[in-house]
Amino acid sequence: MKDNDIDKPKGMWLRQSIQDAMTLALPEKKFNENKIDLVEIDIMINNLGKNFEDFKILNLTDIHLGQWITPEYLDELIDYVNTLDFDIITLTGDYFSYVIDDYKLAFKKSMQKLRDCDGKFAVLGNHDHWMGSKIVTDIFKQSGIINLSNDSRVLSRGEDKINLAGVDSCTVCADNLDKVIAKLEKDIPSILLAHEPDFAEESSQTNLFDLQISGHSHGGQLIIPKVDTAPLRGPNSYKYPVGIYKVGDMIQYTSKGLGTNSFRIRINCKPEITIINLKNKN
Repeated sequence: MKDNDIDKPKGMWLRQSIQDAMTLALPEKKFNENKIDLVEIDIMINNLGKNFEDFKILNLTDIHLGQWITPEYLDELIDYVNTLDFDIITLTGDYFSYVIDDYKLAFKKSMQKLRDCDGKFAVLGNHDHWMGSKIVTDIFKQSGIINLSNDSRVLSRGEDKINLAGVDSCTVCADNLDKVIAKLEKDIPSILLAHEPDFAEESSQTNLFDLQISGHSHGGQLIIPKVDTAPLRGPNSYKYPVGIYKVGDMIQYTSKGLGTNSFRIRINCKPEITIINLKNKN
């Protein structure tokens, strides 16, 4: 983790102006559940308490509001999410792209409407720091979302517990894994939210986490059929760009996310809502 100021990419307003024009030109702006990949996976966890058997985590990531995804689309998507079966919501970063003022009220409205069940939890992505992390975290507070960036909470069901932790964006050097580890309760299963999937290289070496949930890559926006991998890979999503991996003793899951960056191109790579179902490996 570094304490120096975060360098923002240049020309954000120009990028967003171009993006706004392209978004307005879209022939279809409404949410369509048939064009979303609802991915449901079982994840085996060592020593998972019986009260957490079939515990469902619904993950949303990389909304990039204002860049292809309009406020109306997000609002309808949240209506759909609220019909699904889950226990907690996790959000793994990049809620905005290049501007925030035009979209922050719409984002807050949708987040406040998001059904929380046993809780809503989030971490920040690199774009959120570029746009203004305080604005994003204030929206979290006003929406009942717990910010887990470099933090941890213990979830309890009866006598059983799990750690749900989060790390801030490593792209902007805001991550502080030592701070997270210091807050973990010992000898219980631990799940980590991390925007960038390649952070698994660091988190897995601690031998403290059973599962890391990430986004950032958008699945590469192109997945090779039958091979199910992404040939187009960016920084911090080069090793684990899409889907499920075993990294040491830890499972890494990388969602394809909801939005895209730059061009609205997804080939064999639908936007994704993920439901992770916890199972006792023993």
